[in-house]
Amino acid sequence: MTDQRVKGEYRSGHDPRTLRDALGCFATGVTVVTCLNEAGEPAGLTVNSFTSVSLDPPLLLVCLYKQAASATALTSATHFAINVLQTGQQPASITFSTRVEDRFGQTPWSCGEAGAPIFEDSLGVFECENYAVYDGGDHHILVGRVVKASFDASLDPLLYFRGRYRRLHFD
Repeated sequence: MTDQRVKGEYRSGHDPRTLRDALGCFATGVTVVTCLNEAGEPAGLTVNSFTSVSLDPPLLLVCLYKQAASATALTSATHFAINVLQTGQQPASITFSTRVEDRFGQTPWSCGEAGAPIFEDSLGVFECENYAVYDGGDHHILVGRVVKASFDASLDPLLYFRGRYRRLHFD
């Protein structure tokens, strides 16, 4: 029996474009990480580098580009929230990935238990206290200790794959 698959584009290399495109082959969920800055104003940015670290203690991490406008606020905040986005929140993802002045003006939110902004209608929310910040090259690795987790199992996740937003397709 012969393999009937059509071979797609295969690339290999050491250059930054090949690395970026190869990393893009890993489908991720989309999050917006939020906090209140030192002046008590909401700050946040879109992040797709997010993962669980430990269940005991409950730790999560996100990677923040060091040059991002909200990076300093997030790494110095005592508490932050990770808002896991659902398909209807693609506009929020786009807004928080740009340098728009009023990022929170078009996204309904309220303060969580520790004060960090929580988006209404998110698929999931992890409210965290700042546990540690590590150097990760051109990124900060922000580790949070989860103090509260919430989710709505009826919603579908907003996904990002090969440079585009995607949706789950069930058979």
